[in-house]
Amino acid sequence: MKSSESLFFIALLPTVDIQNEVTEIKQYFVEKYDSRHALKSPPHVTLQPPFKWSTDKLDHLEECLVNFSQAYSPLPITLSGFGAFPPRVIYVNVIKTPELLTLQKELMSYLETTLNIVDQVSKRRPFSPHMTVAFRDLTRQNFRAAWLEFEHQSLEYQFTVSQLTLLVHNGKRWNIKAEFPFELTF
Repeated sequence: MKSSESLFFIALLPTVDIQNEVTEIKQYFVEKYDSRHALKSPPHVTLQPPFKWSTDKLDHLEECLVNFSQAYSPLPITLSGFGAFPPRVIYVNVIKTPELLTLQKELMSYLETTLNIVDQVSKRRPFSPHMTVAFRDLTRQNFRAAWLEFEHQSLEYQFTVSQLTLLVHNGKRWNIKAEFPFELTF
């Protein structure tokens, strides 16, 4: 019997109050620009893009994430304004800090050497942390209109993230599967 696979990704999630604020922005994109796709996941910063993993080996994946996250400290995250990947994506900008860049790089390396999880696209381009509010189903015309509206809007949030989050796709949307606390303290 062939084991089943699910689609997973690993991310950093903001505090619940910031998740609610960003979800309101996503909802605005639904109502004004007919872009619903970003609502299929909680607001997040992707560290490891979606990958397939056998549900039979889920314990092993989670054990590896526990081991990885224990070696890290909670890290500050700053959201500042909006950015875009034309012609479809608008996002809340995440400030690139050395801690965030190091965490992402080391996680990708760890997953590749420990579990053979590799995202070829991510290996070819630099990490650009962001929190998507509209993508994929945003038309080019609506992108242009929305970007004119959001390009110079201010938004500032700071929070400390204290765990990695593993999300799983259920066929319709992404849901939190497990969280892995950063346990290193100073």
